[in-house]
Amino acid sequence: MPEGPSVRKFHHLVSPFVGQQVVKTGGSSQKLNPASFQSLWLQDTQVHGKKLFLRFDPDEELGSLGNISLPESVEEGERKEEAQDQKQASGPSSQKISQQSSQSLELVAPSGESGVEPLQGDMPAGGAERWLQVSFGLFGSIWVNEFSRAKKANKRGDWRDPTPRLVLYFGGGGFLAFYNCQMSWSSSPAVRPTSDILSEKFDRGQALEALGQEQPVCYTLLDQRYFSGLGNIIKNEALYRAGIHPLSLGSLLSPQRLEALVDHVVQFSADWLQGKFQGRQQHTHIYQKEQCPEGHQLRREAFGPPGGFQRLTWWCPQCQPRLPPDEQAQVQLS
Repeated sequence: MPEGPSVRKFHHLVSPFVGQQVVKTGGSSQKLNPASFQSLWLQDTQVHGKKLFLRFDPDEELGSLGNISLPESVEEGERKEEAQDQKQASGPSSQKISQQSSQSLELVAPSGESGVEPLQGDMPAGGAERWLQVSFGLFGSIWVNEFSRAKKANKRGDWRDPTPRLVLYFGGGGFLAFYNCQMSWSSSPAVRPTSDILSEKFDRGQALEALGQEQPVCYTLLDQRYFSGLGNIIKNEALYRAGIHPLSLGSLLSPQRLEALVDHVVQFSADWLQGKFQGRQQHTHIYQKEQCPEGHQLRREAFGPPGGFQRLTWWCPQCQPRLPPDEQAQVQLS
């Protein structure tokens, strides 16, 4: 699943197309009509956590009017996104700036989740909803001026190139191809910088207060209300670097350890983003590995809140020990 750093890179790739008109469309999407983008102008782009927002207008001059971002909770949207991820197992085998397909094993949905995205159709009449919200699920990606090509045969043995859900050709001569993205129209981008781990306005105090709850820290880290953009890779790596067991209750951890955990979240995310712009892959210590850097055997298990999504978690029992019962009692009494 593309996490905050990957979506920031997508934003960087799309930004040069702002101010250009869509002159031709294509794609296989049945939830959004690709032809409805014909002649629209891309006027603005914004990014928040794991979501990208693109503003389209029917006239070039309209881009400067009514461009107001209204803050709102993104928790419900994030949960819908993860439910839809279950539908992505047949996604393309080759993705640009996306994660390996083995992540499809990481998400275990609770019973009763259909993950069905409602039909969106054309851009709403009257222009009230001009923002296209793009969520990337497990395999989503955006390609610029080229198409994704198959690098291996699919389960049927076919070497068939992935089919983009949406292709937008612009007057400047370039094009954008969207693969395995969930897209819908909205009236304004759901942007809340204080919860975005890559924003300069990220609220550490709010994040620390959330981590201090009486629940496993690995649950809280994936709560997009406080750590927007944080996904399973960042979760696993930050916990290992902080030496914290994923099932440790936040209420039993000292303020210093919680501070260190937030530091590792922010630093790992920033390093990952910088690496993307420098063309290098982010080095991981334990994610999808058998041993930690110290040579200890790692454990792997799916953790998640009751009735919620269970995410595969890697940890080192030696480097990330759980608090022994006597130490937990001392913390509770202090």
